[in-house]
Amino acid sequence: MNTGKPTDAVQRPRWRRLRKALFIVAGVALLIVFTLMGVRLYDIQQGPPLAAWHTYVPQELDAERLDRSTWDDYLAHEDQLFALVRQNVGDKLLPEDKVDSNRYFADAKVYPEHFAHDWNRSFMLLPAGEPRGVAVLLHGLTDSPYSLRHVAAHYQSVGYVAIAIRMPGHGTVPGGLTDAHWEDWAAATRLAVREARRRVPAPKPLHMVGFSNGGALALMHALDALDNPKLDKPDRLVLISPMVGITSFARFAGLAGLPAILPAFAKAAWLSIVPEFNPFKYNSFPVHAARQSFELTQTLQDRLVAQQRAGGLERLPPIITFHSVLDFTVSTRALINALYARLPANGSDLVLFDLNRATKLGPLFRRGVAWQLAGTLPGEKRNYRLTLVTNASPTSSAMIERVIEPNATAVVERAIGMDYPREVYSLSHVALPFPTDDALYGTHPDNIEEFGISLGAMSMRGEVGAFVIGMDTLTRLTSNPFYAYLVKRVDGVIPR
Repeated sequence: MNTGKPTDAVQRPRWRRLRKALFIVAGVALLIVFTLMGVRLYDIQQGPPLAAWHTYVPQELDAERLDRSTWDDYLAHEDQLFALVRQNVGDKLLPEDKVDSNRYFADAKVYPEHFAHDWNRSFMLLPAGEPRGVAVLLHGLTDSPYSLRHVAAHYQSVGYVAIAIRMPGHGTVPGGLTDAHWEDWAAATRLAVREARRRVPAPKPLHMVGFSNGGALALMHALDALDNPKLDKPDRLVLISPMVGITSFARFAGLAGLPAILPAFAKAAWLSIVPEFNPFKYNSFPVHAARQSFELTQTLQDRLVAQQRAGGLERLPPIITFHSVLDFTVSTRALINALYARLPANGSDLVLFDLNRATKLGPLFRRGVAWQLAGTLPGEKRNYRLTLVTNASPTSSAMIERVIEPNATAVVERAIGMDYPREVYSLSHVALPFPTDDALYGTHPDNIEEFGISLGAMSMRGEVGAFVIGMDTLTRLTSNPFYAYLVKRVDGVIPR
């Protein structure tokens, strides 16, 4: 009797075809993986060899020890780290590494310990009189406390204690980032906040200022403090190019470093191996650091979702964020959708710096760049104030701010009295916290000899293919022509 069910004779050919298709798909996937791995190995082997600053790993304090340490303990350990770097790297340089552009060569102009102040180290700035508040400043990945020195000095000038902590794995040698974890950075953040409140107790205001990866850490601490009464809560968050989300490549960054388990392919543990000519920032970048930044942002986004569902974001302090709409390092969409779209009406601000619409470079931009600001200005009401700093018109370099107040849709335009430099087509991820007269990164440095090199003022011309670093690195904007506007907006959220 026919039951309507397929017979075994019919099912077997179908299963064989399905199994064959699965084998083909798996084979193609493996072929792609091995091809990409081969390209990766070939590419990395063509680069410079690993040097002492890549292979030496200073022993930083881990999260558990950091949570038991004081500020003075951390500074004492920091002194030991820098002494060990001198012994194990600086004193053991090969002859070919003893060049004037190597930050680890004691006779080089870019050697940080020759400067009046080594900004790789944690620092504290005290106001002239009784403190009116305290600010904790957190730098970004591969960076150092130098990146927030100008913002720290501004807080000091208005009566605040400014505390900038060096994150574990930073400021010493790039090899330090091969063994640093985001949990250690979070613990260092807690240590800095403890010291801030020890020096300036509540109810005086506590601000947390985070740049890039430091922005993620500041936001993470604020979220943790919502449910942990042992943590001091910030009264305000100031975020600069915050790392709320990054590219999906970092999800698979660990795979890119797998060949490094074989000594012959040790360089595969690095996404880039570049000479270290910058006295206050690593040029080389290990795979492990990329993976840690991705894990931090994923954990941060998960906690934002959880706190929103639990109603905890209602207790989050107001946030003001400064961000370039064209940012190669972090995701503008993640900042808007994963963070700001979830915020309650708590007085938060989002300040976006637009492309220079007067450059007439539209046809030269890659596909996708033109999406900038699509859907960010007109339309729905928001719980936060949105400001777009942009050209007054497509043919004018004069800048205006277009402001939409919370729960409104009307756009109010105001001139800011600044022009977009004609030679600049956008800001960049790294540019925002630096004025144009910064001695290292400024386009018009006030003291070109202060740090032995002025990266922002360099203008290199010649044939392509000559450098071991990409030309994008040399042409990336490293200072902010609208820094005075940024500081003015920060002033607006500092209680006087």
